[in-house]
Amino acid sequence: MYVDSGSTDGSVAAARGLGAGCGRTRSRHSLHRGARNAGFARLVATAPDLAYVQFVDGDCELAPRWPEAAIGFLDAHAYAAAACGRLRERHPDRSVYNWLCDKEWDRPPARSAPLPAT
Repeated sequence: MYVDSGSTDGSVAAARGLGAGCGRTRSRHSLHRGARNAGFARLVATAPDLAYVQFVDGDCELAPRWPEAAIGFLDAHAYAAAACGRLRERHPDRSVYNWLCDKEWDRPPARSAPLPAT
């Protein structure tokens, strides 16, 4: 599912070309969470039996082995509701902004405590 907030970069056509369902938010300036919520609602309506959902912002990409790692973690930890990976800036050396983002995202991995057995 691809939700767009009014971009003009051809991403809607590219997503449709890959077979993704597409939608648009009402405002070009709508909040990102609104687009994510709209896409999630439409995805659940069209495929209610999905076991997993991966949210990816339009300016991001997934590491090649991330989906398998996340699914493996979720399958092995029934109490977990989400798996989050490490954000990396692709080109931290291209600008101070890129470098700062990469440093801000460089946090040690953490796991929440397991829920007590019921």
